[in-house]
Amino acid sequence: MSDSENAPDVLPRLSSSATRVNVKKLERLPWDHSGKHPGSRPFWEVIRRVIDIAWSYIIRNSEMDKPPMVDGGSVYASTHINGLIDPLAIMKSQDRRIIAIGRHDIMTMPVIGWLTRRIGSQPVIRKAELERGIGDPGFAKKINKRSMLTMANCIASGHAAIVMPEGKSHQDTKLHALRTGALRFTLNAASIAHERGLPQPVIQPVGLHFRCHYWFRTDVFVEFGEPIAIPLLNDAQHHAALAGGEWLEPPAEQVIPLRDELYENLTRMTPEAPDWETYRAWHLLGHLRANYSTTPLSSLKQEVLAARDIRERLTLIGGSDPLIEDAREAADILQSSNLDGRTLDVTGRIKRDSRLIEGALGVLVMLLAAPITIPSTGLQAFVGWYAGEQSDEGVDARTTHHMIAAILSPLVIWPLISLAFLYSLFGATFLLSLYLAAFFLVIHLSNLVFLWGYDMWTDFGDSRRRRRLASSAAGSRLEELVGQLVPRLGVLK
Repeated sequence: MSDSENAPDVLPRLSSSATRVNVKKLERLPWDHSGKHPGSRPFWEVIRRVIDIAWSYIIRNSEMDKPPMVDGGSVYASTHINGLIDPLAIMKSQDRRIIAIGRHDIMTMPVIGWLTRRIGSQPVIRKAELERGIGDPGFAKKINKRSMLTMANCIASGHAAIVMPEGKSHQDTKLHALRTGALRFTLNAASIAHERGLPQPVIQPVGLHFRCHYWFRTDVFVEFGEPIAIPLLNDAQHHAALAGGEWLEPPAEQVIPLRDELYENLTRMTPEAPDWETYRAWHLLGHLRANYSTTPLSSLKQEVLAARDIRERLTLIGGSDPLIEDAREAADILQSSNLDGRTLDVTGRIKRDSRLIEGALGVLVMLLAAPITIPSTGLQAFVGWYAGEQSDEGVDARTTHHMIAAILSPLVIWPLISLAFLYSLFGATFLLSLYLAAFFLVIHLSNLVFLWGYDMWTDFGDSRRRRRLASSAAGSRLEELVGQLVPRLGVLK
């Protein structure tokens, strides 16, 4: 039995919107089986710029590897831990136009549905809904076939697709079992491309890493594995039927090996730890090893790769239980204060620097930007925060609501506020559009300045927690554990 078959296969908890199938809206959704993208090209260009703005607000630091160059379409397949942020991270990391497939209600809900329909996203009614008696199986089959054939044709024509093959967002450290839907339309995309004489598409594994996925202003690292070649079915009739607009299921003996190959590739780019406590211990050991060599880790990417190296070395030596247990205890002490391995200096002691001046400067900067930022963006920021705290989809949906609020600001709220303000100043003038563009820029720059101040205030808060920890019994225990861990790091070389 493969590792993929042993993976957790837990049905997701359904949100209230997922329990309502809007048949009329789903039937009217744009789709296309000719290979043409079903979304609006002008709106895609707009939404890309809007996402850039929203991303700069929600994410503090992002590192993105350059995706491998391919001639045909790419199916970006990743883990799914952070709701809407996950596909947006992939969109941000590459330049091609995207088509995505996702939960049916994402395409029909009032606000986000308006966005996803216009960028051409395709709906699917999942096994999770059908097994709970939600939706008509016949209608689900019709919609799912239509969506998968649209996806296959777009990918064959050279577009990029985003899929989350686990079929749900979750907070586990291990990859869940992969659904076969994405692999099925991917195989069929290769058949259509072959029939039409187009370059063959590939599957592109993606690793998504967050310092803490539910934090506002967290850090992100996006990595790309080696592209996976999609095997071509040896069936000319299958190729022709698909290219002619008929959906045919590829044989299971082709689907399952491709699913297992993708699973193995994605697993290497996940924490693949027994639990988060162990994963945080690996991160801490990575920091200690780097500090010991006087080359401290300076980015999330370096931390992720260091933790992965620790994992692999421990696997090679068959584990080191005492080392891991002490590292887990030390990492838990840090976690209990919302801190991590960056708290320690190269000598293994807790950093005791005060950032009072930086904190005061941060408050001053926020106050200076507030007269523009609060009226233009404050209300939707509050609504996004409140919706995230009250979400029935768990902590993984928290930053999704933050991102939705940030996306709606330049799309809806800023134009209304700016037009009202500028019209009251200048009245109806042909220069109003220029004033509007300039005022958008002023709002955006003000928000960035406000967040710069917010980050300084956050750093001051971190320094206060470090100083409190350093003067506590837990801090003394942490430094004692670190002193015991450093001489034992030789096993990880």
